[in-house]
Amino acid sequence: MTKVDPLIRIERALSMTGGASSDFDLNPQYKPPEGRVLRPAAVLVAIQDGINGLEVVLTKRSSRLKHHPGQIAFPGGKQDDVDGGPIDAALREASEEVGLNPNSVDVMGTLNSHETVTGFIVTPVLARIKAPFVPVPEAGEVEEVFNVPLAHVTDPRQFSVQSRQWRGQTRYYYTVPYGPYYIWGATARILRGLTERIAQ
Repeated sequence: MTKVDPLIRIERALSMTGGASSDFDLNPQYKPPEGRVLRPAAVLVAIQDGINGLEVVLTKRSSRLKHHPGQIAFPGGKQDDVDGGPIDAALREASEEVGLNPNSVDVMGTLNSHETVTGFIVTPVLARIKAPFVPVPEAGEVEEVFNVPLAHVTDPRQFSVQSRQWRGQTRYYYTVPYGPYYIWGATARILRGLTERIAQ
């Protein structure tokens, strides 16, 4: 049986149809406030060659941050007026947060948006790092930059649904842990969406 190049599977996944996702997918009882204004944001799902084959670059946010301290996330953030769109925003944020030169990546495409409970509409941008990359974490915001095998975070068997109390309600969410890293919430949901596309 011929093995399919993982990158070809990603390229095929980008051509597949897929619906938008949100932090509310597993929590239909929670209704977002009416009239809310969602702020555009973007994250970079950066793939590179590593010791475990293709790997995805992730960050651990600083424990000193006011919002989402210590959480695992893709490089990314809100889309600014200077950005020409989500791709520009994702590349700019990755440059600022982990020192990834925009000229060192080939953008492959985007996934469907993800709405967060904090009021952002996030566009995941998939890219292949084509040059040697030594991460430089942004002081004060990024505590660590690390890689996880693409095969691990696109394996449906590695995902589970867990819950915690949030604003007096039980909130359910996806997780895809890897070693000491607890990958959950929007990051895990975006990876889950990619996994579902690959499986089509």
